Amino acid sequence: MIESDPSDVFFELHHDLPREGPGDDESTLRALALCTELPERPDVLDVGCGPGMQTLALAAATGGIITAVDAHEPFLDQLRERAEAAGVRDRLHVMRGDMTDLPFGPDSFDLIWSEGAAYIMGISEAFDAWRAFLRPGGYIVVSELVWLVDDVPAEVRDFFERGYPGVTDVAGNLQRIAATGYEIIDHFTLPAESWWTHYQSPLEARIPGLLDRYAGDEAALAVINETIEEHRIRREYPETYGYEFFIARCACPDGPEPGSSWEPGQGRVTPELGEDAADDAAEAGDEAEAADAGLEPADASSEREYPPSLG
Repeated sequence: MIESDPSDVFFELHHDLPREGPGDDESTLRALALCTELPERPDVLDVGCGPGMQTLALAAATGGIITAVDAHEPFLDQLRERAEAAGVRDRLHVMRGDMTDLPFGPDSFDLIWSEGAAYIMGISEAFDAWRAFLRPGGYIVVSELVWLVDDVPAEVRDFFERGYPGVTDVAGNLQRIAATGYEIIDHFTLPAESWWTHYQSPLEARIPGLLDRYAGDEAALAVINETIEEHRIRREYPETYGYEFFIARCACPDGPEPGSSWEPGQGRVTPELGEDAADDAAEAGDEAEAADAGLEPADASSEREYPPSLG
């Protein structure tokens, strides 16, 4: 029997979920409200946007231009459809890209957002790398897995450190953020229901069918069973770990040299990053496709890896 590719099984398990990690619109808007000095219509970058539940909440609440980046094209397809239905497609630029190699230039955004995705780089590395894209006084907001107790049970620690060896407590993350030169504005823990309503409950509902479908496929079952284990640990130890929103601000006195190909506030890149593709799509009469084509990086082939333990 030919075993399935674990990545394919993971994305089948996660396809068409409301979210790709814990969170809810109320928490997104609570964090946004702490960014008290944004311009009236900010330029926002959502890194690791997934299917974009929080992206749409930001678009509705800010009235600004949202640039949403993810490495997995099916998530971006979901976001495009949802944005169209929500009536914000004209203010949303969707880009397939690698968060470690973003094509934007200095002073491009008033707000950088990343829910449950910065761990892919590491929170210190993300805050440091993305600083270059913030305008002076801009905000950066991330949600991050954290320990909530000093004595984390061994099986909880072992489970999560397989996917994210850098996980630490709230104080440790505050130290990391401060060390990168940001002013910490505030932080708060996501409520318990944020784990289940839009993420773990819909994910759990599809597991029985996939267990039947992949019976005897050890590679596929390993992915599914990892998710089952994640849910068991969440039920048994909910008070020991959680997701924390961190809101920070940077004066950004220094930045990269001018000459970047990104045009702040324009929602597309200059010719060397794909304007010809945008023009071709526009000539075909598909304005939404043109906007997206203009945002495609030159090399969009990289796929981020999703440790099953973190979603």
